[in-house]
Amino acid sequence: MHARTRTRLGALVAAAAALAAVLVPAAGAAARESAPRTAVLDGERLQRAKLRYAHGDPQLRASVRALAGRADAWLDQGPWTVVDKPKPAPGGDVHDYLSQAPYWWPSTTPTADNPWGCPYVQKDGQRNPEVDTGTDRQDVEKVFDSTYDLALAWYYTGEKKYAVKAGQVLRTWFLDPGTKMNPNLNHAQFIPCKYDGRAIGIIDFSQSYTSVVDAVALLAGGAPGWSKGDRAGMADWNKDFLDWLVNSDFGRQEGAADNNHGTFYDMQVAALAYATGDTALARRTVLDARTKRIDSQIAGDGTQPQELARTRSWHYSTFDLVAYTRLAAIGRHVGVDLWAYQGPDGQSLFKAVDYLLPAATGQAAWPHPELEFKRFAASDVVHAAADAGDRAAQAAVPHLEEPPGGDLWALRPAAEQLDSIAG
Repeated sequence: MHARTRTRLGALVAAAAALAAVLVPAAGAAARESAPRTAVLDGERLQRAKLRYAHGDPQLRASVRALAGRADAWLDQGPWTVVDKPKPAPGGDVHDYLSQAPYWWPSTTPTADNPWGCPYVQKDGQRNPEVDTGTDRQDVEKVFDSTYDLALAWYYTGEKKYAVKAGQVLRTWFLDPGTKMNPNLNHAQFIPCKYDGRAIGIIDFSQSYTSVVDAVALLAGGAPGWSKGDRAGMADWNKDFLDWLVNSDFGRQEGAADNNHGTFYDMQVAALAYATGDTALARRTVLDARTKRIDSQIAGDGTQPQELARTRSWHYSTFDLVAYTRLAAIGRHVGVDLWAYQGPDGQSLFKAVDYLLPAATGQAAWPHPELEFKRFAASDVVHAAADAGDRAAQAAVPHLEEPPGGDLWALRPAAEQLDSIAG
């Protein structure tokens, strides 16, 4: 080889090395990071996705752009707090969470002596707007959704603004003395002048709070604006909330429910137990769900009788499976394969998902009552079954309807309720 050729080759190698150093520093950093200790999400899978994104995977880059768009929309909103509702919860503590039964209305004009306009009367199917404007329900859902989107966006992009905003939202709702929420749901789904709170109100949190648990786990990986004190404060709040869920009368009542309320309760308890270090409770909760939930709530043909009895049977069938698939994901962390379980009549999570496939893929109409059928509602639970090895679900994935805002499964492989109904 001529000296001139060697010189040119050396220069090309040096240039290539310099270019690689510019293009993939994030990939190297991603490879060195430890996987986040998420409760529902698979931290190692997130880590692999982050590495693929850093190396320029075009599909993941498109998904991250969609995720960042969702996170950007939260930057100018909030933070939210339980202390700014127009009237405090029964008992008068502004730090107590309050939500209201949606179909109950005041029968008289509110006055200073009767600020709620009691007594309340039921108007089935007619939603009282106080539910959305006079309680904490709408705000807490924004807390759940925003912190999840923001924490995930920070995890994949490394952009400080997302972590800082997530930290602000979490501190305001859960930690700051002047604005924090007490760790109980004593006044969830209350009916003025009738019930100060109801056990079924626990689902206000159980259906989505595990997203906050995972958001906190993501931020624990060195997020700017999220301190050691913040991490300790959230851990303490979660421990206190878990204690209330397990030991309160409302918690025990909700745990005894034999429909989606019970499944979501178990999922929430298992996630909080795992996140706060009580892996024995997390494992026991998932193990017990085999006979307590699958045997009693799923039939041998894969139907969910309690959910099919609803006027929104498609919504509630997919909704219950969101809880089941997330509970199965927690089970993975504590050595329990909930997907592999079969009940005495052949009940299983695979059968329950497979029952949805004809309607989820558009091959057949849903044969049960449903006021507003949305095919995409099943997309995430089908993804979950496919990832768990269900061949029918794997074959169905290409035929699923994309949910509004795009399919973000590759970035956050844990089922969400993709449709929504009020109440």
